[in-house]
Amino acid sequence: MKKFDPSLYFITDSTNYTEEEFLYRVEQALIGGATFLQLREKNKSTREYIQLAEKVHTIAKRYNVPLIIDDRVDVALAIDAEGVHVGAEDMPIATARKLMGDDKIVGATAKTVPWAKEAYEQGADYLGVGAIYPTTTKVKTVLTSTDTLRDICNAVPIPANAIGGLNKDNIDVLAGIPIAGICVVSAIMKADDPKTAAMELKARAQELGLC
Repeated sequence: MKKFDPSLYFITDSTNYTEEEFLYRVEQALIGGATFLQLREKNKSTREYIQLAEKVHTIAKRYNVPLIIDDRVDVALAIDAEGVHVGAEDMPIATARKLMGDDKIVGATAKTVPWAKEAYEQGADYLGVGAIYPTTTKVKTVLTSTDTLRDICNAVPIPANAIGGLNKDNIDVLAGIPIAGICVVSAIMKADDPKTAAMELKARAQELGLC
């Protein structure tokens, strides 16, 4: 199994930021301790996505943090990213694995135990499970109970991360669940100080034994 550390999985959102501010915030998050980075862009053209991904990849390499591209296998391949993440409505996991090859990371979203098992069988390296809380980054939010999260963690041998509206003040509900880490967007992306936000979130997660 590939070695990677998903304990503090940072997912980007460039909405309302200039490219300069966006790249600054990404770098600050990595300085603050983010261990895994996903570039999520829903509204850019392929050319724009690739151009931004190249810049983000340069930053990620500087801190030895894997860059995962959301949805777009073509973009991931174009910039030689470390991996791709596919959701329920995206390319099938098995197809993404075939295109990416065995050496790259393929992540998947799972909300139920059967879904998680299928993702594992199709070749997923890790799972994002949620949303634990309502989230402002997606229009459609289906909540996942902490009991289901626990069941998923126990059902598959690959890392499972909690995602959805998480921040340093509400992750205590995850205590005792064998997750590999937490995924956050707004808690870091929208923070006044992304570096400090990442540091505090990681410290709280470690205090609770979540990573």
